[in-house]
Amino acid sequence: MASLTQKSVFAYSARLNFLGYLPELLSRRSAAGAVSYPFNQNPSIKDVIEACGVPHTEVDLILTEQGSVDFSYQLQDRDQVRVYPLRHGEVPAGTRHLAETSLDEPRFILDVHLGKLTRKLRLLGFDCRYRNDFADEQIVELSLSEKRTVLTRDRGLLKYARLKSGLLIRYERDLEQAAQVLNRYALWGQIAFLKRCVSCNGPLLPVAKAQIAADLPPRTALYCSEFWRCRDCLQIYWQGAHFHNLDEWLRKLRALQLTDGRSG
Repeated sequence: MASLTQKSVFAYSARLNFLGYLPELLSRRSAAGAVSYPFNQNPSIKDVIEACGVPHTEVDLILTEQGSVDFSYQLQDRDQVRVYPLRHGEVPAGTRHLAETSLDEPRFILDVHLGKLTRKLRLLGFDCRYRNDFADEQIVELSLSEKRTVLTRDRGLLKYARLKSGLLIRYERDLEQAAQVLNRYALWGQIAFLKRCVSCNGPLLPVAKAQIAADLPPRTALYCSEFWRCRDCLQIYWQGAHFHNLDEWLRKLRALQLTDGRSG
């Protein structure tokens, strides 16, 4: 009688050590981020890392006993591999860094879990596409066709083979989430208020007070003189009392700006 269970037989084994915050992302928690990985043939290190639960977008450096390698490296029997996140301590000179740390033109697309972050990034002036019913496949397609960086809380989304640019958002509050994005891509110098509509992402354009006077609250019409209107949804913006709250939020945000290079 045939056995009801059949154990998989692996010819080879390697040991991977995940450093920094990467052990938190492993599918199965292990002591100090160490994983013993059995395999047959010679899988790419990218596939192995993602099989362990860590999206490749979170990896900056892969070190083997032969030196640093990229994601195409094929795992060998008895390999000892160290996997680093961005900005994790001292690394050997001449190593091959893999993480994306800057964007020529910052453009983002966010998943369903990041509606609040979307509004905050738009408030800071960044182009953010968002809809609460996007399927993962749609996000990937739009990321490729519109050259947008995916921001997501879903590790599985970042494992799509075709995805070129993405970041796993690790924090719960939008304040820390925004700081993570700004730190990762060095965007602090590109903050610009009254540039994007927080509701629809359309560009804001200056508009004469006389053109919109009938749509303004009486006190706003009396005390404010500069206005902006969204080109797409026509929502009107001005620097009202709420800007004091914005200043306080920005102060707290800037307190999270990287100063020591430890984490992105």
